[in-house]
Amino acid sequence: MSVQEMEKLQQQEKESLNLFLSTQTVIEKAVKKMGYSDAMFELLKEPLRMLKVRIPVKMDDGSTKVFTGFRSQHNDAAGPTKGGVRFHPSVTEEEVKALSIWMTLKCGIANLPYGGGKGGIICDPRNMSFGELERLSRGYVRAVSQIVGPTKDIPAPDVYTNSQIMAWMMDEYSSLREFDSPGFITGKPIVLGGSQGRETATARGVTICIEEAVKKKGIALTDARIVIQGFGNAGSFLAKFMHDAGAKVIGISDVYGGLYDPNGLDIDYLLDRRDSFGTVSQLFNHTISNEELLELDCDILVPAAISNQITEKNAHQIKASIVVEAANGPTTIEATEILADRGVLLVPDILASAGGVTVSYFEWVQNNQGYYWSEEEVQTKLRKVMVDSFETIYALSQTHRVDMRLAAYMVGIRKAAEASHFRGWV
Repeated sequence: MSVQEMEKLQQQEKESLNLFLSTQTVIEKAVKKMGYSDAMFELLKEPLRMLKVRIPVKMDDGSTKVFTGFRSQHNDAAGPTKGGVRFHPSVTEEEVKALSIWMTLKCGIANLPYGGGKGGIICDPRNMSFGELERLSRGYVRAVSQIVGPTKDIPAPDVYTNSQIMAWMMDEYSSLREFDSPGFITGKPIVLGGSQGRETATARGVTICIEEAVKKKGIALTDARIVIQGFGNAGSFLAKFMHDAGAKVIGISDVYGGLYDPNGLDIDYLLDRRDSFGTVSQLFNHTISNEELLELDCDILVPAAISNQITEKNAHQIKASIVVEAANGPTTIEATEILADRGVLLVPDILASAGGVTVSYFEWVQNNQGYYWSEEEVQTKLRKVMVDSFETIYALSQTHRVDMRLAAYMVGIRKAAEASHFRGWV
């Protein structure tokens, strides 16, 4: 490993640790606000289980490469744990732990009978063949098979994973258990028991939160100028939904840079030319940096990429009056406080991106009962969950005079805390 690679790895680990510690900080505030004991915080501040695995994979050139993977199960007092599996070179143990805590909160906010789980593998799928990805996916299931299952822990897609990878994982689990197990995993292809509306669920949930947020701010969505950082699954679908709703999407970005047009971008054109990893900016000569994109003059800013994008260094330069977090942890605690002081309405990630786990729950329910719903039914049920969740959290933030993030943590922690209490754990 080169010096540059070592320094990059150390920086990633530092950022992941900060993410985890900041999550614990807000958990502690929420626990105290809700009147729970110190023992409850001790229980909820760490996952109940954290499994680290090594996955040998035969590569196309005949060599064997050993990958490191993780599965974190935060709290299963309210039901089986639930959460995605991400394939990314920057995956760390601390990041996976933090994300599993957030999944507990999301499930609590949406009132789902789950606790939070999360998984990840340190790899770069952009540099791997189809066959290598299949062997890695199946190897991960074999490595974690003892602690996952339809009534234990239910995986789902996440960063750089998709319905095909979920199909391989389901097939491997079914082979190990010697019976068909569609309820083991969500985000599957429709023909293998997937749910209508699952692919767009996260973006639809964010869209519903935006619709509710503009009402609070007195902004007409059809007149709104929107900037979206990230053009992957959530960001690209969101851009399409906003464009179709009549809003003006003036900026989007991917990992290589951003595109900006004050008159509005041609979203259909960009969607038609993006690659499978959500990149399109390389096709253009005149781009801006992701840093510049965040500070564009707009009404609504949606960070839909990676964590720690809005910090105390740039929070004062954010010009949007509404920030809706489609990504996991894009705004630091310090930046959250700055935005709140400036009167910016911040809709936190654990609320805004809860659409994905909500429709994953719908998929699991359909798998368990063997009866499948229309897309219209799924969208109607999703809208009710998201609107109810938004209104509950917004009302709590106003009543307790706290920002939306702390209010969301207070709502989200309640289910796991009360289930743990009734079980006699605390």
